[in-house]
Amino acid sequence: MEKLPKIGLPIIIGIVLLIIFVSKSTVTIGSGEAGVLYRTFAGGVVTDEPPLNEGFHLVAPWNKVFVYEVRQQSLEESMTVLSSNGLEIRVDASTWFQPTYSQLGKLHSEKGEAYIQRLLQPAIRSAARAVVGRYIPEQLYASKREAIQKEILEETRILLKDQYVQVNEVLVRDVALPPNIKDAIERKLRQEQESLEYEFRLTKAEQEAERQRIDAQGKARANEILNASLTPNILREKGIQATLELARSNNAKTVVIGSGEDGMPLILGNN
Repeated sequence: MEKLPKIGLPIIIGIVLLIIFVSKSTVTIGSGEAGVLYRTFAGGVVTDEPPLNEGFHLVAPWNKVFVYEVRQQSLEESMTVLSSNGLEIRVDASTWFQPTYSQLGKLHSEKGEAYIQRLLQPAIRSAARAVVGRYIPEQLYASKREAIQKEILEETRILLKDQYVQVNEVLVRDVALPPNIKDAIERKLRQEQESLEYEFRLTKAEQEAERQRIDAQGKARANEILNASLTPNILREKGIQATLELARSNNAKTVVIGSGEDGMPLILGNN
């Protein structure tokens, strides 16, 4: 019985060491993540093999695993840049990005875990400065936001080519101008809108005047044709037809024989 504690102590120590060994030899990669293996005694960061994917992995306790998020991520940036005429413009943008999965080992080896601050942010800011510097404030405020987004995306991709980071989209949330410049641009836009409205009303008035002129010409032409067609014989025939129709009426009437060449009768009164 006295020997049991002496035998049990090494066993307990062995179990503890085994637990430590196992805990140091396993790693679990979460959803949307990947691991970069660092071999302490075999060349350091593994760059010629795929990264460790999601799930449970056994790793030698003297090696390390650096876990990266490989899902699409968003980086929010608020930058102050200069327009083409030297005015300060604040640009708020969101960048959707993710590390290149197959090159994760090289990203860790060359850029490190802080690759967002070391690599991505400087590239976005440089691209924004280059793009906004091509435009005047009026263009930035009025109609060029989509063009700015596209150009910043293209510039960022050029800067990050072969840098193991994939930029999916750049969204410009806001372009803020100095208050006095913004007010001046809004006044100018209102004046342009009023000018367009005046031109529209003027055009409509001219069109209406032209329509009335054409309508009057049409009526005058119709009257000319009608006058040309109303000969004395036609008028006399129309008068005879009207007299006959009145004569057939049951109402009492007085017939007066007209004077002149046609001698058309006049029928007066009815009872």
